[in-house]
Amino acid sequence: MKILVCISNVPDTTTKVKFKEGDSLFDDSGVQWIINPWDELALTRALELKEDAGNSVNEICVIHVGGAGADATLRKALAIGADKAVRIDACPADAYHVAGQIAEFLKENPFDIVFSGIESSDYNGSSVGAMIAEFMDYPGISSVTAVNLDDDDIQLSRAIPGGKQVLKTETPFVAVVQKGIANEPRIPSMRGIMMARKKPLEVKAAAEMDVLTKSVKFELPAEKGACKMIESESAEQLVDLLKNEAKVL
Repeated sequence: MKILVCISNVPDTTTKVKFKEGDSLFDDSGVQWIINPWDELALTRALELKEDAGNSVNEICVIHVGGAGADATLRKALAIGADKAVRIDACPADAYHVAGQIAEFLKENPFDIVFSGIESSDYNGSSVGAMIAEFMDYPGISSVTAVNLDDDDIQLSRAIPGGKQVLKTETPFVAVVQKGIANEPRIPSMRGIMMARKKPLEVKAAAEMDVLTKSVKFELPAEKGACKMIESESAEQLVDLLKNEAKVL
């Protein structure tokens, strides 16, 4: 059984966000890139499944749509424990384009399970995993917090309001995973870093694929105002500020 884990290359969460060209493009100068946190958890769970002798998972591959600048991020995924990496050499124009590129790869290189993080920490689109399932006509399960394999018995848990839902499915399928799929992301060991240098990172040409959306402009959130201190006995003033200034009442 083979698992494909979709990897997004995102700015470190401490990045100071800037835009260029009339606020129409993200300014990536000086940015430190990392594996998208939800994808990192997906990779961790995939590795746990491979290490479990109770199932037949024998290969973990990570895939990314993007330029050569993402190779270091893919090498980190290999150092964490993935067996191989694939990069589709294309600018990730929008979610439809990214999902379509991954689907074209899957048509030529079948996998039993596809893991996708529920969203990326840069654009928060929450679209790619579901689109891959639609492109491939696979069952797609969202908000997945647990995946358990026992030969042909596949159970998934997903978060729902007020509780959880347990589902059974068959391969191939796409699991859109979220927090809870693994406890903590794995950190590459020195041995893993050394081994990653010898693992395959295959670069594939992009398929012809439409781009359906275009970013016109980005806006940063308004700066936070100064903190206002209210005397404990001034309840009316607090209510007035919450209602007329903060507009939360």
